[in-house]
Amino acid sequence: MKNVILFILLFMVWNVKSQGTFQVAVLKYSGGGDYYANPTSVPNLVAFVNENLSMNISEEVPYVEPGSPTIFNYPFVHMTGHGNVVFSNSEIENLRNYLHAGGFLHIDDNYGMDEFVRPEIKKLFPDEELVELPFDHPIFKQTYTFHGLPKIHEHDNERPQAFAIFQDGRMVLLYTYETDLGDGWEDERVHNNPPEKREAALRMGANILEYIFLKGAIE
Repeated sequence: MKNVILFILLFMVWNVKSQGTFQVAVLKYSGGGDYYANPTSVPNLVAFVNENLSMNISEEVPYVEPGSPTIFNYPFVHMTGHGNVVFSNSEIENLRNYLHAGGFLHIDDNYGMDEFVRPEIKKLFPDEELVELPFDHPIFKQTYTFHGLPKIHEHDNERPQAFAIFQDGRMVLLYTYETDLGDGWEDERVHNNPPEKREAALRMGANILEYIFLKGAIE
């Protein structure tokens, strides 16, 4: 029965991807962390990739809860914030089914989330470890070429890192740490980032969307 359910969920996500018009969402999680941080970031990224990569992503970017069945309407879900993250058991099950069924989760640490989100990732995938992506990974070599993640905000002056979880050769989760891509996607007036920083953040975000949507994220 479980395999039948997963097949149905996989078909739902595949159907969304095959329609030609994609829609992305932002995860509304519990625990007290500000899931609503960077409200202009994902809409700005969508506008950037539609213009520069000729993609057809809806400009509407809704919030979706990890336990909601509507999460299967969005093949790409973005998650950010600064503080605590807590997934209930039912949310873990639903989110895991979503990822197994073809969905994708991008987590961008907006500083302060790391210590809280890593245990939740472990709850999602107790038998998997986050794998750091090497600089020559295809996600850095899409339309725009990078030598690893760009550094947008300094924070603790640590090097930016990209971690992933793979299932059957497909990347299902990407965790970007010590880079703060989302801040770079925000309206210029929010953080007053230099133009080259915003451009680097948007280009790296475009690479992520291109890799997931157009390349299938299959290794």
